Amino acid sequence: MNDLGPSKTLQHGPTIVYIDGFNFYYGAVKGTPYKWLDLEALCRRLLPRDNIVKIRYFTARVSARPDDPQQADRQDTYFRALATLPLLEIHYGHFVQRKMKLPLARPSASRHRTVEVVRTEEKGSDVNLAAYLLRDAFMGHCRTAVVVSNDSDLREAVRIARVDAGITVGIVNPHLAKYRSRLLQGTFFKQLRMNVLAQCQLAPVLHDQQGAISKPSAW
Repeated sequence: MNDLGPSKTLQHGPTIVYIDGFNFYYGAVKGTPYKWLDLEALCRRLLPRDNIVKIRYFTARVSARPDDPQQADRQDTYFRALATLPLLEIHYGHFVQRKMKLPLARPSASRHRTVEVVRTEEKGSDVNLAAYLLRDAFMGHCRTAVVVSNDSDLREAVRIARVDAGITVGIVNPHLAKYRSRLLQGTFFKQLRMNVLAQCQLAPVLHDQQGAISKPSAW
């Protein structure tokens, strides 16, 4: 076993990688100095023997928050940087905000037992990932699909691609090993190791048709 876990991928035929952006961020990147991540380099590091023809990255645009007004600007900068990677394609979901009442953890006799909160939820990424996985599998666009996620909601799409479409489906868990979802059953499995992220960073300054793209100072 190497630092990426055991490799049982096929060497023949095209491979497409599907990255669940927010699942990946909260499992592997949040709170680390490795947010300026080169996803193409990471995929090649994970799958050194595969013929990777496409990397599909599923995410949504965030909005500025009062406690972090530059959040959206940093994300836009990163999306520009990712657009310089020839194999990578970004697929966007969206965020939904709604008010809801939730029970207090420690209600007292003199206070209300619930509180109204604004809940922000990301919608669409898991559905989009499942749709593209099945589309690519049944249309013969890949012989190997690699899903970078720990979201058990993807289990049926993974099963259909593997059993009914007959392709090889790998699972890469971006969360700590102890939180691995056993419901995601692929043809092979890899556990992402944090030291790999440090080895797959983008250059501090990149360029596109708009000009220079600089790594955000907060990262």
